[in-house]
Amino acid sequence: MDFAYTEEQTLFADAVRRFAGDALAPGALERAHRAGFPFDVARQMADQGLLGIAFPTEDGGQGGTLMDAVIAIEQVAAACPRSADVVQAGNFGPIRTFVEYATPAQKERYLPDLLAGRTVICLGMSEPNAGSAATDLQTTARADGDGYLLNGSKIFSTHGPDAALFLIYVRFGPGVGGIGSVLVERDTPGFTIGKPSAYMSGEAWAPFYFEDCRIPAENVLLGPGGFKRQIAGFNVERLGNASRALALGRYAFELAREHAITRSQFGRPLCEFQGLQWKFAECATKLAAAQLLLYRAASVRDGELPTAADTAMAKLACNTAGFEAANEAVQIMGGTGYSTEALAEYCMRRTRGWMIAGGSIEMLKNRIAEDVFGRRFDQRAPKAEPRRAAE
Repeated sequence: MDFAYTEEQTLFADAVRRFAGDALAPGALERAHRAGFPFDVARQMADQGLLGIAFPTEDGGQGGTLMDAVIAIEQVAAACPRSADVVQAGNFGPIRTFVEYATPAQKERYLPDLLAGRTVICLGMSEPNAGSAATDLQTTARADGDGYLLNGSKIFSTHGPDAALFLIYVRFGPGVGGIGSVLVERDTPGFTIGKPSAYMSGEAWAPFYFEDCRIPAENVLLGPGGFKRQIAGFNVERLGNASRALALGRYAFELAREHAITRSQFGRPLCEFQGLQWKFAECATKLAAAQLLLYRAASVRDGELPTAADTAMAKLACNTAGFEAANEAVQIMGGTGYSTEALAEYCMRRTRGWMIAGGSIEMLKNRIAEDVFGRRFDQRAPKAEPRRAAE
């Protein structure tokens, strides 16, 4: 299959590249180390039509494709790695799930600000005892009159300190069939955002606490039985993760390549040492292979979603290739690469986190193995056999 850009995609990529080069590249280093969500960038991107790229026009989106959104991340990250997060937040993750399942009234209330870059939505899924085992979540939604009372807690929610809207996975009843999701606004009584903590990447997250937090019935996104429909959206979310990992790995690769051309030791440029040549050859091959898997997953027909197996392979390949390229860039660049005055170390820290977020690489391998063998492998411990009564 030919994964070359179409003429329209080429024009789009060129336009995004020019915008990012002019508006975002000059402040890339400072922006990478700035705390908080870059709403200034989000508003600029909204003006350029880079939020809601693949959303229907009737919802305020651009009516483009998933491939267009992937291209946007690549082109923005090539100029400013940090700004690629804004493309992710405005096209993938919880906003994508929201657009997929929200009612017209919910969209009318929340989408205008989200797509204008004025607010950002945050996902509340992980809990202290429910990470990869997401169906073990304990946060409950109990019917109460014409609404619901929420009780429980969430952790590791990216954009938590800055978000205005929160998409929270909750348990309406027992089992997987009892899981759904609700929308919670920031200032809702009974909803507390805890003290922010920092990831190694520099991004902040904050714990969420729900103590008889009352929401109206119209804030239910998907009720009981909605979990499987929602989790299918992770196939799309993983493309945003994979795109950023690959793009930041390539950014670091280019930094290291320029360094190897211009930096000399022992009377010769670094690029003339075979040990470094092999590092570049291996990284270039892995980045190119990962990009093909990413494009295969993203190249779906209108109205279709990428398959779980394709997105698992794409994320696994992009996560590992991106991190290896960034990690090698730090090594090749030596003290310069390890310094916060260059973005190689930033790319290394960011790509490392994406090997955990959005489905760890180990869980991805499990999913790929299921596709290989055509069967499901339950990761849970087998239930103990009931003990027979003494005769």
